[in-house]
Amino acid sequence: MPAPPHPSAPRTEERHVLAADGTMLRLDAAGPADEPAVRTLFEGLSATSLHLRFFGMARDAVGEAAHRICAVRAPDGGALLAWHGELVVGAAEFHTTGPGEAELAVVVAEDWHHRGVGTLLIEHLMDVARAEGVRRWTADVLSDNRPMLRVLQDMGLPLHRGAEAGVVTASIPLDLPVDDPGREEFLSAMGLRERQADTASLLPLFRPTTVAVAGAGRRPDSIGRTILANLASAGWHESLFVLHPSAGEIAGFTASAHVADLPALPDTVVIAVPARSVPAVAEECGRAGVAALVVVTAGFDADQARALRQTCHRYGMRMVGPNGVGVVDTSGGTPLRADFTGVRPLPGSAGVAVQSGGVGIALLRQLNRLGIGVSTFASLGDKYDVSGNDMLQWFETDPRTALAVLHLESFGNPRKFSRIARRTGRRIPVLTVDAGRSASGRRAAASHTAAAVTPTVARGALFRQAGVTAAHSLGDLVATTALMSAQPLPKSGAVAIVGNAGGLGVLAADACADAGLTVPYLGAEIEARLRELLPSGAACGNPVDATATVPGESLRRAIDLIASTGHIGAVLLALAPTALGDPLAELTHGSAVREIPVAVVAPERAEAVDLVPAWHGAFPVFCDTRTAAAALAHARDRAMWLLRPRGIVPRLTTTDPDRARAAVDAYLAAHSGGGWLPPDACAAVLGGYGVPLAPWRRVTAADGAVDAARELRGLSPLGTVALKVSGPEITHKTDVGGVRLGLAGDDDVRAAYTDLAHRLGRRMDGAVVQPMAAPGVELIIGVDQDEVLGPLVLFGLGGTGVDILGDHSARLSPLTDLDAKDLIAESRASKPLYGHRGAPPCDVGAVEDLLHRVSRLADDLPQVCELDLNPAVAGPDGVTVVDARIRVAPRRPADPYLPRVR
Repeated sequence: MPAPPHPSAPRTEERHVLAADGTMLRLDAAGPADEPAVRTLFEGLSATSLHLRFFGMARDAVGEAAHRICAVRAPDGGALLAWHGELVVGAAEFHTTGPGEAELAVVVAEDWHHRGVGTLLIEHLMDVARAEGVRRWTADVLSDNRPMLRVLQDMGLPLHRGAEAGVVTASIPLDLPVDDPGREEFLSAMGLRERQADTASLLPLFRPTTVAVAGAGRRPDSIGRTILANLASAGWHESLFVLHPSAGEIAGFTASAHVADLPALPDTVVIAVPARSVPAVAEECGRAGVAALVVVTAGFDADQARALRQTCHRYGMRMVGPNGVGVVDTSGGTPLRADFTGVRPLPGSAGVAVQSGGVGIALLRQLNRLGIGVSTFASLGDKYDVSGNDMLQWFETDPRTALAVLHLESFGNPRKFSRIARRTGRRIPVLTVDAGRSASGRRAAASHTAAAVTPTVARGALFRQAGVTAAHSLGDLVATTALMSAQPLPKSGAVAIVGNAGGLGVLAADACADAGLTVPYLGAEIEARLRELLPSGAACGNPVDATATVPGESLRRAIDLIASTGHIGAVLLALAPTALGDPLAELTHGSAVREIPVAVVAPERAEAVDLVPAWHGAFPVFCDTRTAAAALAHARDRAMWLLRPRGIVPRLTTTDPDRARAAVDAYLAAHSGGGWLPPDACAAVLGGYGVPLAPWRRVTAADGAVDAARELRGLSPLGTVALKVSGPEITHKTDVGGVRLGLAGDDDVRAAYTDLAHRLGRRMDGAVVQPMAAPGVELIIGVDQDEVLGPLVLFGLGGTGVDILGDHSARLSPLTDLDAKDLIAESRASKPLYGHRGAPPCDVGAVEDLLHRVSRLADDLPQVCELDLNPAVAGPDGVTVVDARIRVAPRRPADPYLPRVR
């Protein structure tokens, strides 16, 4: 049951989380005012629990223990409390014992054991401890305290255990680097725990036993009355109630003025009252113990929105909305139809979550028309609580859901979305619309990397790595959903086109090529056998033109023959009706093709896609070749993603992250607002991660430039040096004419420095001298710390024309070994890197290694907002960074994977 409110004012540290059974808890830093509540926690422990926690501490010493927890402060340690209403149901504390080391202790209330409370406290206290510089905990546990030992073991963290005199000492690392396999094990274990808690909390929302509607007024055409009518028509009668301030009878139901007056406590209340009244209704629901709300009301001001959120958190209620069109679930005994979509959804296999109510209604209509139907539908609206991440986890665990269809306009926690989608996508397809791709979504940016990370690039990286099928339009989404719901996935991108009209086959071939599919030669043997099956005059290459006179039986046998070759991934039928009949009708019975998908293009169709019953499910029938080819390409991509190994984050050598972190910290201590690092700090950061930076010397006068040139000239295979201007206000050196290359003699260097100083004046605070690198492939490798998505690594052809070339691919860090290979393969740089037109191949392994070093840097240092290595010059003997820029800003690292409620 949801908890009564806690009277104390919230602190900035508070976090709302879900116990294993779905109960919402509040985690908050312990303070002096909490000491009585913590003492009550200890006093409620059994003698056995006191013995296990305190190694035999007397009950009269609990006051001292409560005081220690509530008094600890950084840098000496920290403590978190788990609140359920006014009760502290768990506490976790750590006390520093030395540099980077601390002792951990946890206690959980007697009747809250085995509900994940201790685990949640440890997970979130780890975040607090890391922020205070703690890198390792130790925990002394009595050997017969099996529950606590199990909690530590099940965390998923690598434990080092030692035992002496009946005490087990566990050593727990807190700061696992991204390339440590133990980090992935921990994140996976934490994600599965969160999924269990999340889905448990959503059960009262989507599978309630009792429902009430607030806002079903006297007008039959009101939203509340529509929702009430939909619930009643779905079979909700004795367990359906109405809330109305004037009570009385509404639509045959006896209304109650207050939740407490209802015949039974509803699991879920649907709220359709004006915005000004919603917070009060929610407050009343929370006090009564309602578990979940569906708020369809829109138009909240900031105060109303804040009050609604706080009420849901205070009482532990889950909420869909506001500003949605409701929820539907067809999987329970009595279908839940708490919506005003105007559509009666068919029971089916598609789980649908949308932000836009209009898009949701359109999807419901299309899924009904196609006969796919829905398992669960949620109109998330403004996502005050239940989000796309919650819905994905619900779909993942629902056995009736075979496809997850999403329309999300924003991501509250895209890093977590990526992990959940990756996990869910191993079981069912996850499909979405890639909305917000326009150039108007591009933010102003200073560096080349940031300017290149458009919404298209960033979201594309997110979707590709997570295995999400991202359609470009709502029609594309529906078409792909139809194909994936009815047909197996292709084994490859090789398509055989078979039709009864040559021109239509040509259009289909063009559409396949545009979609990145291939239309390969079928082979002489297959061609010969096709000539035996098809009418005289048939063209038996690929596309296959079977002529307008082809009998249905011959067409079926031709399809089966082509499918049996083993090297064709899909068959695309291009069929036009003729005076001799409808060839599609003759194809819906009797064929044996099952292993590969069959899609049909029938240009006379009015709908963009239909599902026509066939011998093994249904044919997706498209009216347009491009739509059909795009759907097949999406299915091919999903098939390839499922076959792809998951990849590993390689372990790096010769790194010194502390050196890099110290350089960033020192700069930010002197420049509180952040900025572009000077060359020496930039070199220290890159050096900390083993980035191969060309030798350099910073100079502040012409004579110094000459001396540096004499020192460095011998390191250049060309015997020359480069002179590059530096200055805090100069972002792109070439824009101000600040780069001079191929300087051979002392006079050249002196003249170049003098000219730059004269032209740039105070904007120039010095220059950098470097030996000229050997010619090679110029690359850009960059980092952009996206405010929503986190760090992205960008790769492409570099040099002064980087913005004109527009050759950019991106991935979210951390990069796996396969991600680095993909970045290179997707770029136009791949051809020259692997050797092109007689040029020797470059050391691609060194380029991959550099990508991994930059990725690790981005993960370790969230203060690095933008990073440009441009150019990094690749050649047969390795890669060298000849120019680098790094912008930093004060940022506290945040763990996006911690389980918490929005």
